[in-house]
Amino acid sequence: MAKEFQHSKRIFINNIDSYSSKYIAKYLSTCAVGGSLEEDEGEEENKVSRKDENVEDDRFQIVGTVRNENEKVKSFALEEYSVSRDELLQRLMECDVIVYNISEDAEVTDEATWAVSALHSEMEHFRSPKMFILVSTVMTWAMTKPADPDDPEVPLIEDDFRRKRPHPSFKEQASAEKLVLKLGKTKKSKLSTYVVAAGLQYGMGEGVFHYFFKASWLGELSSVPVFGSGANITPAIHVYDLACIVQNIIDHKPKTHYFIAVDDSKNTLEDIVKVTTAHMVFLKNSFNGKQTDLDQLSLNLRIEPVLLRDMFNLRWVCESGIIENIDSVVEEYKQTRRLLPIKICLLGPPAVGKTSVAAHLCKHYKLHHITVKEATEEKIKHLEMLQQSDGENENDEALKEAQELLDSLKDSLSQRGDQLDDENVLRIIREKLNSKPCRNQGFVLDGYPITYEQAKELFFDEDMEKDPRSKLLPHNKKIIPEYIFSLDATDEFLKERVRNLPQSVAEEMHYTQDEFLQRLSTFREANTEDDTVLNYFDELEIHPEHIGDNIDDTENRAVIEKIIEVVGGAMNYGPTQKEQAEEERKRAVERHQQLIQEAAEMELIEAVEKARMTVVLEEWNKNVKEVKKQEHELLETRSIPMRHYLMKYVIPTLTQGLLECCKVKPEDPVDFLAEYFLRNSSED
Repeated sequence: MAKEFQHSKRIFINNIDSYSSKYIAKYLSTCAVGGSLEEDEGEEENKVSRKDENVEDDRFQIVGTVRNENEKVKSFALEEYSVSRDELLQRLMECDVIVYNISEDAEVTDEATWAVSALHSEMEHFRSPKMFILVSTVMTWAMTKPADPDDPEVPLIEDDFRRKRPHPSFKEQASAEKLVLKLGKTKKSKLSTYVVAAGLQYGMGEGVFHYFFKASWLGELSSVPVFGSGANITPAIHVYDLACIVQNIIDHKPKTHYFIAVDDSKNTLEDIVKVTTAHMVFLKNSFNGKQTDLDQLSLNLRIEPVLLRDMFNLRWVCESGIIENIDSVVEEYKQTRRLLPIKICLLGPPAVGKTSVAAHLCKHYKLHHITVKEATEEKIKHLEMLQQSDGENENDEALKEAQELLDSLKDSLSQRGDQLDDENVLRIIREKLNSKPCRNQGFVLDGYPITYEQAKELFFDEDMEKDPRSKLLPHNKKIIPEYIFSLDATDEFLKERVRNLPQSVAEEMHYTQDEFLQRLSTFREANTEDDTVLNYFDELEIHPEHIGDNIDDTENRAVIEKIIEVVGGAMNYGPTQKEQAEEERKRAVERHQQLIQEAAEMELIEAVEKARMTVVLEEWNKNVKEVKKQEHELLETRSIPMRHYLMKYVIPTLTQGLLECCKVKPEDPVDFLAEYFLRNSSED
């Protein structure tokens, strides 16, 4: 019999901007009401016919609270709230299903108990029956004694609910579980309540396991630590499988009200970490035991859901657990967190600046720098370390092959003047490109391949060759660069750049005059034919970006800015908010110290200038005084003949004239003196 069409249900979920609640809400927003109910085979035609109807009217309508008011509205949510409890209660009264998730944030427990209590007190005002689902955690079972003391491998099941004991840090969650179940027994026709004890959640970017995924992806540690011994059984569940269980509870309205939500795995924490590191990047299989306050990671619990399979129609994502599904879980992790590899190839003539540009790009995007020289040295060093090991637990055949390869590489280097033959170079570079760090984070391939044939051989893919539908050259999409940059400059510019290099640098880079001219000539000849390495990428529709570099810029800033503009933003872990705040704090401290230093330097300059001006002023005054003295002495010297002349010829006559003038007292003394001098001069 076909199931009756059900109208949309409004579902409230708290904190839909948090990891677990977000993906539960996102999953439910895609589900039709009653979608998890089993259908008879005869209903297939009805099911197909329903596809033509308006599916939107049949889906769950998701509303919920958010912790961060500034975050953008979730596309899967009809409404988002950040309101007081009084206003929140009115919102809850408008919903058919209320889901409170306390599995990842203990602080929400108080709000969850308030919500179920408030709804219980308002039952008489319900317009329609309501369902309250508490998504709790298996940590409320953490201290429960084994089901069979004589056989610790016998798992706990839902029937052991009454003797469960919580972890000391999760007693509030255990109390909330009891309250929810108790209030649901009062009037089930009005308010039905359910509890889902969820295992440690993973998938879609990870929750509690995120530390291990991030540490493995970054590859900065020689080994990823396991908290505790690592031998503890860690019950877990994919976040979408948990959402599917919530969906089934909503649709089925089961008579049982307590469910355990874990997958079928019985994995230890150490096994989970080992598999994670092996699939993210290559790391040593050694682990540092550290006890932390991450109580969930120390959980050791054998628990098994029995009711889920008996009562629900579950469409599992990871029924067999994280280890069995690690490939898909890792892929989810990368896609969700946009940890996508950036693969760049830099080509161009010698001395154009490829290596310095590559180094800057690797630092900017956190990529791996691949050069033929460094990759060869790294390979030889690795092979030598294998030979120097004690050989225990090593495959004799593998050691023999490693020794043969090492001998081959050394012979090739000695015969060809520190250069490997094409076959060995291709083998080493291909192995480097296929390494997990390069596959996960990306790379900058510096100056290789050089020819069309090298490129064709390096990126060749046998599987694609067998596909007759492909019109492109068979190539490995996992390692083929997605950005090709051809740097170029005139020969005169390159020669001038090389001439300006220190002699030691030129010798180290094989840029002495004869070597450089030979390499430049070889490059130009290889890039005048039709079958160039750039043509190879053009044929794959990966069109190279040509960038000129005739600007006198030793740091290649213009080239780097152009490449970053084309590639765009990084697709890896940037600094966290805490790291950003710390970086801003450091910059503020540096700016403050710089201002203090500049002020001190300015004060010092002013003091020095003041002292200098004081010395200059003293010297000036001293010189002025000396000049005045010399002028006085000079005037004194020059005045002696004049004084003698006046004393002999002028002063006696002038004195006698003045005496006569005083005696006579004429009306015009000056005229009297003039006549007196004229008379006396005539007499003389």
